[in-house]
Amino acid sequence: MGKMRALALGALLAMTHLAMRAQAVEDQGAQNAQKARTALDAMVQALGGPAWLNIKSQVRQGHLAVFFHGQPDAGTTKFWEFHTWPDHDRIEYTVHRDVVQFYVGRTGMEVTYKGKAALPQEQVDDFLRRRDHSIETAIKQWLPDPQTILIYEGQRLAERHLADQVTMISPQNEAITILMDTQTHLPLRRTFQWRDPVYKDKNLDAEEYDDYHVVNGLPTPFTITRFRNEDMTRQQFLDKVTYNEEIPADFWSVEAAERRIKK
Repeated sequence: MGKMRALALGALLAMTHLAMRAQAVEDQGAQNAQKARTALDAMVQALGGPAWLNIKSQVRQGHLAVFFHGQPDAGTTKFWEFHTWPDHDRIEYTVHRDVVQFYVGRTGMEVTYKGKAALPQEQVDDFLRRRDHSIETAIKQWLPDPQTILIYEGQRLAERHLADQVTMISPQNEAITILMDTQTHLPLRRTFQWRDPVYKDKNLDAEEYDDYHVVNGLPTPFTITRFRNEDMTRQQFLDKVTYNEEIPADFWSVEAAERRIKK
Protein backbone atom coordinates (compact mmCIF):
# COMPACT_ATOMS: atom_id res chain seq x y z
CA MET A 1 0.00 0.00 0.00
CA GLY A 2 2.87 2.37 0.86
CA LYS A 3 4.39 1.79 -2.57
CA MET A 4 1.06 2.53 -4.25
CA ARG A 5 0.67 5.73 -2.25
CA ALA A 6 4.17 6.80 -3.28
CA LEU A 7 3.40 6.11 -6.95
CA ALA A 8 0.12 8.02 -6.73
CA LEU A 9 1.85 10.94 -5.01
CA GLY A 10 4.56 10.94 -7.68
CA ALA A 11 1.99 10.95 -10.44
CA LEU A 12 0.10 13.80 -8.76
CA LEU A 13 3.28 15.85 -8.40
CA ALA A 14 4.18 15.22 -12.05
CA MET A 15 0.72 16.30 -13.21
CA THR A 16 0.92 19.42 -11.03
CA HIS A 17 4.33 20.26 -12.50
CA LEU A 18 3.04 19.81 -16.06
CA ALA A 19 0.00 21.94 -15.29
CA MET A 20 2.22 24.69 -13.87
CA ARG A 21 4.46 24.57 -16.94
CA ALA A 22 1.45 24.70 -19.25
CA GLN A 23 0.07 27.68 -17.31
CA ALA A 24 3.45 29.43 -17.53
CA VAL A 25 3.58 28.89 -21.29
CA GLU A 26 0.02 30.16 -21.62
CA ASP A 27 0.85 33.25 -19.55
CA GLN A 28 3.92 33.94 -21.69
CA GLY A 29 1.81 33.60 -24.84
CA ALA A 30 -0.78 36.03 -23.48
CA GLN A 31 1.94 38.53 -22.53
CA ASN A 32 3.51 38.23 -25.97
CA ALA A 33 0.14 38.76 -27.69
CA GLN A 34 -0.51 41.81 -25.52
CA LYS A 35 2.87 43.25 -26.49
CA ALA A 36 2.01 42.69 -30.16
CA ARG A 37 -1.37 44.39 -29.73
CA THR A 38 0.26 47.34 -27.96
CA ALA A 39 2.64 47.80 -30.90
CA LEU A 40 -0.24 47.63 -33.41
CA ASP A 41 -2.34 50.05 -31.36
CA ALA A 42 0.58 52.48 -31.32
CA MET A 43 0.87 52.16 -35.10
CA VAL A 44 -2.82 52.94 -35.59
CA GLN A 45 -2.55 56.00 -33.36
CA ALA A 46 0.54 57.17 -35.26
CA LEU A 47 -1.32 56.81 -38.56
CA GLY A 48 -4.16 58.99 -37.30
CA GLY A 49 -6.20 56.90 -34.88
CA PRO A 50 -9.99 56.98 -35.47
CA ALA A 51 -9.55 59.30 -38.47
CA TRP A 52 -7.37 56.66 -40.18
CA LEU A 53 -9.70 53.82 -39.21
CA ASN A 54 -12.65 55.71 -40.70
CA ILE A 55 -11.09 56.54 -44.07
CA LYS A 56 -13.70 55.75 -46.69
CA SER A 57 -11.72 56.56 -49.82
CA GLN A 58 -8.35 57.79 -50.99
CA VAL A 59 -6.86 59.04 -54.25
CA ARG A 60 -3.15 58.75 -55.01
CA GLN A 61 -1.44 60.42 -57.93
CA GLY A 62 2.17 59.96 -58.97
CA HIS A 63 4.73 58.15 -61.09
CA LEU A 64 5.43 54.43 -61.31
CA ALA A 65 8.80 52.80 -62.00
CA VAL A 66 8.90 49.12 -62.99
CA PHE A 67 11.85 46.79 -62.36
CA PHE A 68 12.85 43.46 -63.88
CA HIS A 69 15.33 41.30 -61.93
CA GLY A 70 16.02 44.36 -59.81
CA GLN A 71 16.89 46.57 -62.82
CA PRO A 72 14.61 49.52 -63.73
CA ASP A 73 12.86 49.83 -67.08
CA ALA A 74 13.42 53.10 -68.90
CA GLY A 75 11.24 55.98 -67.75
CA THR A 76 8.23 56.11 -65.45
CA THR A 77 4.46 55.94 -65.97
CA LYS A 78 1.98 58.49 -64.69
CA PHE A 79 -0.86 57.00 -62.66
CA TRP A 80 -3.96 57.87 -60.65
CA GLU A 81 -5.13 55.31 -58.09
CA PHE A 82 -8.57 55.38 -56.45
CA HIS A 83 -9.55 53.16 -53.53
CA THR A 84 -12.84 52.88 -51.68
CA TRP A 85 -12.92 50.56 -48.69
CA PRO A 86 -13.17 47.65 -48.75
CA ASP A 87 -13.01 46.31 -52.32
CA HIS A 88 -13.28 49.00 -54.99
CA ASP A 89 -10.06 49.99 -56.78
CA ARG A 90 -9.51 51.86 -60.02
CA ILE A 91 -6.11 52.69 -61.56
CA GLU A 92 -5.61 55.05 -64.51
CA TYR A 93 -2.34 55.09 -66.47
CA THR A 94 -0.60 57.49 -68.92
CA VAL A 95 -0.87 61.28 -69.04
CA HIS A 96 -4.10 60.91 -71.03
CA ARG A 97 -5.54 58.50 -68.44
CA ASP A 98 -6.70 56.28 -71.29
CA VAL A 99 -5.70 52.93 -69.77
CA VAL A 100 -8.03 52.13 -66.86
CA GLN A 101 -8.04 49.04 -64.67
CA PHE A 102 -10.88 48.10 -62.32
CA TYR A 103 -10.61 45.71 -59.37
CA VAL A 104 -14.14 45.61 -57.99
CA GLY A 105 -14.98 42.80 -55.61
CA ARG A 106 -13.03 39.77 -56.85
CA THR A 107 -12.99 40.73 -60.55
CA GLY A 108 -10.55 42.64 -62.73
CA MET A 109 -11.30 44.54 -65.96
CA GLU A 110 -9.30 46.85 -68.21
CA VAL A 111 -10.49 49.58 -70.57
CA THR A 112 -8.36 50.99 -73.43
CA TYR A 113 -9.14 52.62 -76.77
CA LYS A 114 -9.81 49.08 -78.02
CA GLY A 115 -12.63 48.62 -75.54
CA LYS A 116 -13.06 46.59 -72.38
CA ALA A 117 -11.59 43.19 -71.55
CA ALA A 118 -11.03 40.96 -68.55
CA LEU A 119 -7.56 41.28 -67.06
CA PRO A 120 -5.35 38.16 -67.00
CA GLN A 121 -6.31 36.04 -64.00
CA GLU A 122 -2.70 35.93 -62.77
CA GLN A 123 -2.66 39.74 -62.62
CA VAL A 124 -6.02 39.84 -60.82
CA ASP A 125 -4.87 37.23 -58.30
CA ASP A 126 -1.71 39.24 -57.59
CA PHE A 127 -3.68 42.42 -56.94
CA LEU A 128 -6.26 40.69 -54.74
CA ARG A 129 -3.53 38.97 -52.69
CA ARG A 130 -1.95 42.31 -51.93
CA ARG A 131 -5.31 43.89 -51.06
CA ASP A 132 -6.23 40.91 -48.85
CA HIS A 133 -2.89 41.28 -47.02
CA SER A 134 -2.73 45.06 -46.83
CA ILE A 135 -2.17 46.81 -43.51
CA GLU A 136 -5.64 48.34 -43.88
CA THR A 137 -7.26 44.89 -44.20
CA ALA A 138 -5.17 43.43 -41.38
CA ILE A 139 -6.14 46.19 -38.95
CA LYS A 140 -9.77 46.64 -39.96
CA GLN A 141 -10.72 42.98 -40.45
CA TRP A 142 -8.15 40.67 -38.87
CA LEU A 143 -7.36 42.52 -35.65
CA PRO A 144 -10.96 42.77 -34.30
CA ASP A 145 -11.42 39.00 -34.74
CA PRO A 146 -10.77 37.27 -31.37
CA GLN A 147 -9.48 34.20 -33.25
CA THR A 148 -6.65 36.15 -34.87
CA ILE A 149 -3.26 35.22 -33.37
CA LEU A 150 -0.81 38.03 -32.56
CA ILE A 151 2.91 37.36 -32.17
CA TYR A 152 5.49 39.94 -31.11
CA GLU A 153 8.81 38.92 -32.68
CA GLY A 154 11.19 41.47 -31.20
CA GLN A 155 13.05 44.30 -32.90
CA ARG A 156 14.61 44.26 -36.36
CA LEU A 157 16.19 46.71 -38.78
CA ALA A 158 13.95 47.98 -41.59
CA GLU A 159 14.77 50.86 -43.94
CA ARG A 160 17.77 51.61 -41.68
CA HIS A 161 15.39 52.10 -38.74
CA LEU A 162 14.94 49.99 -35.63
CA ALA A 163 11.49 48.43 -35.86
CA ASP A 164 9.07 46.35 -33.80
CA GLN A 165 8.06 43.22 -35.71
CA VAL A 166 4.57 41.76 -35.30
CA THR A 167 3.01 38.83 -37.16
CA MET A 168 -0.76 38.41 -37.38
CA ILE A 169 -2.31 35.04 -38.27
CA SER A 170 -5.94 35.14 -39.35
CA PRO A 171 -8.57 32.45 -38.56
CA GLN A 172 -8.06 31.31 -42.20
CA ASN A 173 -4.36 30.69 -41.36
CA GLU A 174 -3.17 33.60 -43.50
CA ALA A 175 -0.25 35.56 -42.06
CA ILE A 176 1.04 39.11 -42.44
CA THR A 177 4.15 40.60 -40.81
CA ILE A 178 4.42 44.33 -40.09
CA LEU A 179 7.55 46.22 -39.04
CA MET A 180 6.92 49.54 -37.25
CA ASP A 181 9.44 52.26 -36.46
CA THR A 182 10.20 52.13 -32.71
CA GLN A 183 10.34 55.95 -32.55
CA THR A 184 7.43 57.07 -34.75
CA HIS A 185 5.48 53.76 -34.69
CA LEU A 186 4.72 54.24 -38.41
CA PRO A 187 4.80 51.13 -40.62
CA LEU A 188 8.05 50.61 -42.52
CA ARG A 189 7.52 47.22 -44.15
CA ARG A 190 4.74 44.66 -44.73
CA THR A 191 5.38 41.08 -45.83
CA PHE A 192 3.38 37.92 -46.48
CA GLN A 193 4.03 34.55 -48.10
CA TRP A 194 1.94 32.72 -50.67
CA ARG A 195 2.31 29.43 -52.51
CA ASP A 196 2.59 29.41 -56.30
CA PRO A 197 -0.44 27.51 -57.65
CA VAL A 198 1.63 25.93 -60.45
CA TYR A 199 5.11 25.29 -59.03
CA LYS A 200 3.96 24.99 -55.38
CA ASP A 201 6.96 26.92 -54.07
CA LYS A 202 6.54 29.77 -51.57
CA ASN A 203 6.90 33.40 -52.61
CA LEU A 204 7.54 36.41 -50.39
CA ASP A 205 5.64 39.61 -51.16
CA ALA A 206 6.88 42.78 -49.47
CA GLU A 207 6.16 46.51 -49.46
CA GLU A 208 8.31 49.21 -47.89
CA TYR A 209 7.01 52.65 -46.92
CA ASP A 210 9.13 55.80 -46.83
CA ASP A 211 9.05 59.60 -47.19
CA TYR A 212 6.04 60.22 -44.94
CA HIS A 213 4.10 63.48 -45.32
CA VAL A 214 1.09 64.58 -43.27
CA VAL A 215 -2.04 64.88 -45.42
CA ASN A 216 -5.20 66.11 -43.69
CA GLY A 217 -3.65 65.10 -40.37
CA LEU A 218 -2.79 61.59 -41.62
CA PRO A 219 0.88 60.55 -42.03
CA THR A 220 1.15 59.16 -45.55
CA PRO A 221 4.10 57.41 -47.26
CA PHE A 222 4.95 59.10 -50.57
CA THR A 223 7.39 56.37 -51.63
CA ILE A 224 6.14 52.77 -51.76
CA THR A 225 8.49 50.02 -52.97
CA ARG A 226 7.30 46.54 -53.82
CA PHE A 227 9.43 43.37 -53.73
CA ARG A 228 8.93 39.78 -54.87
CA ASN A 229 11.30 37.32 -53.18
CA GLU A 230 13.49 40.31 -52.21
CA ASP A 231 13.80 41.51 -55.84
CA MET A 232 12.47 45.03 -56.36
CA THR A 233 9.55 44.97 -58.82
CA ARG A 234 7.83 48.36 -58.59
CA GLN A 235 8.28 51.73 -56.96
CA GLN A 236 5.63 54.41 -56.59
CA PHE A 237 6.53 58.08 -56.13
CA LEU A 238 3.45 59.98 -55.08
CA ASP A 239 2.87 63.63 -55.98
CA LYS A 240 -0.53 64.10 -54.35
CA VAL A 241 -2.84 62.20 -51.98
CA THR A 242 -6.38 63.08 -50.90
CA TYR A 243 -8.73 61.33 -48.49
CA ASN A 244 -12.50 60.91 -48.31
CA GLU A 245 -13.31 62.47 -51.66
CA GLU A 246 -16.87 61.97 -52.86
CA ILE A 247 -16.72 59.34 -55.60
CA PRO A 248 -19.90 58.99 -57.70
CA ALA A 249 -21.37 55.53 -58.21
CA ASP A 250 -20.85 55.54 -62.00
CA PHE A 251 -17.13 56.08 -61.42
CA TRP A 252 -16.93 52.31 -60.88
CA SER A 253 -18.76 51.58 -64.14
CA VAL A 254 -16.57 49.88 -66.74
CA GLU A 255 -19.04 50.90 -69.45
CA ALA A 256 -18.87 54.59 -68.46
CA ALA A 257 -15.06 54.48 -68.65
CA GLU A 258 -15.26 52.78 -72.05
CA ARG A 259 -17.54 55.53 -73.41
CA ARG A 260 -15.19 58.25 -72.16
CA ILE A 261 -12.04 56.72 -73.62
CA LYS A 262 -13.62 55.97 -77.02
CA LYS A 263 -14.67 59.60 -77.52
